[in-house]
Amino acid sequence: MRPTGKLHLGNLHGALMNWKDLQKDYQCFFFIADWHALTTEYKEPKTIHENILDMVIDWISVGLDPEVSTFFLQSALYEHAELHLILSMITPLSWLERNPTFKEQQQELETKEINTYGFLGYPVLQAADIMMYKAHAVPVGIDQAPHVELTREIARRFNFLYEEVFPVPELLLTETPKLLGLDGRKMSKSYNNAVFLSDSPEEIRQKLSQMVTDTQRARRRDPGNPDVCVLFPFHKIYTSPERIEEIDRECRRAGIGCVECKKWLIEGVLKAMAPIQEKRNYLAQHPQEVRDILQAGTERARSFARQTMVEVKQAIGF
Repeated sequence: MRPTGKLHLGNLHGALMNWKDLQKDYQCFFFIADWHALTTEYKEPKTIHENILDMVIDWISVGLDPEVSTFFLQSALYEHAELHLILSMITPLSWLERNPTFKEQQQELETKEINTYGFLGYPVLQAADIMMYKAHAVPVGIDQAPHVELTREIARRFNFLYEEVFPVPELLLTETPKLLGLDGRKMSKSYNNAVFLSDSPEEIRQKLSQMVTDTQRARRRDPGNPDVCVLFPFHKIYTSPERIEEIDRECRRAGIGCVECKKWLIEGVLKAMAPIQEKRNYLAQHPQEVRDILQAGTERARSFARQTMVEVKQAIGF
């Protein structure tokens, strides 16, 4: 995960809750991708490192367990850069140019100067991150599937050119709820429409009370449509099944208004966030504990990375 800003409810349900569940069945590596963050934030690298500790605090607070999984900092392991360099020598340029997200991100980030070698080649660095730990599965949403497929192609190409060193990782598609931001757009720090994991209960209450609902429902007496309401997917996560059924029924016949609906949601979100925020507040007051966790995980990852690079160098005759 790139440390480019505070984590929000979209990150929580789009990635972190899946990661939490994966710990039960897999040996997991979770890392702070600060080199990747440089592809878009190279003009302001200071902000990247300001977010690192905060991100790890969020991870632990939602249930990622550093005793079970490995947390590490990408830039602390030079082996990643070394493997990236070697893989870049065997990756055809056409593979990178056809990456569908390359042009999409160019358009999405048109206010930033990202026509750089690093931005074009970041999928190779991503491949190095995955292949370094002999990964058999990569958990991503469907939008990231092309990146994993490129990693698979690079792994096959290395094994074909030299010798069988890397498993070809499988795509582990994860189901994620579609949670939009407070204004109905994608939840994002840059849109100023996100509920952050670090927000206080008062901030959460204020933000959710201002959330866009069914834009076609102009008055309290008008029937609403939960199917198009920005709020309703949040209820599916934070509200009891009985209440969800009541909301669905009463909204459609104007039996309840949006203000009442928001109050129920706020109650559910605050209740769910309470244990996360309690742990988060403790860790924020004990930052050295978090640094120690990250340092220990980075050392554990280093032992894997060094062994992989021994095998890689032997395979290419260095």
